[in-house]
Parts: sequence; structure tokens; C-alpha cells
Amino acid sequence: MKCDKKNMLLYAVTDRRWVGRQSFFEQLESALKGGVTCVQLREKNMGEADFLEQAKRAAELCRRYGVPLIINDNAEVAVKSGADGVHVGQHDMQAGDVRSMVGSGLIVGVSVHSVEEAVEAVKNGADYLGAGSVFSTSTKADASLLPLSTLRGICAAVDVPVVAIGGINRDNILRLAGTGVDGAALVSAIFAADDIESECRELRALSERMVRA
Repeated sequence: MKCDKKNMLLYAVTDRRWVGRQSFFEQLESALKGGVTCVQLREKNMGEADFLEQAKRAAELCRRYGVPLIINDNAEVAVKSGADGVHVGQHDMQAGDVRSMVGSGLIVGVSVHSVEEAVEAVKNGADYLGAGSVFSTSTKADASLLPLSTLRGICAAVDVPVVAIGGINRDNILRLAGTGVDGAALVSAIFAADDIESECRELRALSERMVRA
């Protein structure tokens, strides 16, 4: 699957901390109904077999909505589940090694925190970049903040889509306007919302304003 920057517009990263009134897959479907354009399945505390089963279900659901599914930090699960891609951090597998594992048919995303990391990731085969943390976030309390000037530099230095991540919500997303990003990745702003579908509709509209600016 080709990485289209339009799919990066509203990028949902899953987190089970807010499962409650809705099940995990009900939450995911609410986000898809609300207009998310990409989903990353992140399961840091799940065994391999369970992760694969969840990934297969998520891939089937995302396909129904025509939305790509990216697997966090597990190329093998990405391949076996029928997902559309895999995302790795700087301390995970190198982008080139991931590309060797998944072949040319899957999307490879890489987290970056500097222009140098961005250029290196693209050189090694990254199809898109996740850049952050742009704002403070409870999801990764130890994440250092990425100045917006550096975010602009990353966007200017590469020819692949760039997604901003980290602490983004409806109140600050428009601060990213003019940086050159192709979209925003959100975790709690989506999955902690009381009405996920409605929140995603609002976030989708704000994301469109952000990239047009």
C-alpha cells in the first residue's frame, strides 16, 4: 500500500487505558466513523499471540472503512495480520531492517526527533515520519519536547509525509499550522473522549484547517 499523505491527516494511536463504557473495538469503530484517516495499533503489554489476534481484527475493521492500519513496533505481526504497515521508534529496529522484513508492499513509519534522524530514516526506507513530542503528553511522560522550529526543519528536509505527535488536542492543534506537517497523531484526545465519534469529527475539521494554513 502506498503511503498517501491524505491518510496521515488524522492519525489515531490506540491506548487501552480508556476502555470502559465501550469495548476497545467499539472505541476503534467510533473513531473510524468520526473520520480518522489512519490507525496505529499499539500494544506494549500484550503477548505475541494476543497481539496478532487483535491486529487481525483491527485490520478487518479498518479495511471496512478504507483506512490503513499500522502496527507499532512489530514487523512480524504487521505481516501476519494483513496490516498495511509498521511503525518503529529510534530505539526499535532500524528502518532498513524493517523494510527487509516487510518488503515493498507495506508502509514503514519511523519516529524522529531531529532533522538528522529524519533524513537518516528516509534514506533507510521510511515512507512517513512521526515527529514529536510537540507538546507535553501524559502518554510518554519522559518525552522531550520538539521545538516547532525543528518540526519545520524536518518537514522542509524530507519528501515523505510528516505527522506531528505528542500532547495534541483540539485546543492546541492549530498551533501546528504553517509547520508543513501533513497531519496529527493523537492518543488520549481521541480515546479518552466521552463521545469519540463526535470528537473525531471536530478533530478532522481542525486537522484540515491546520494543513491548509
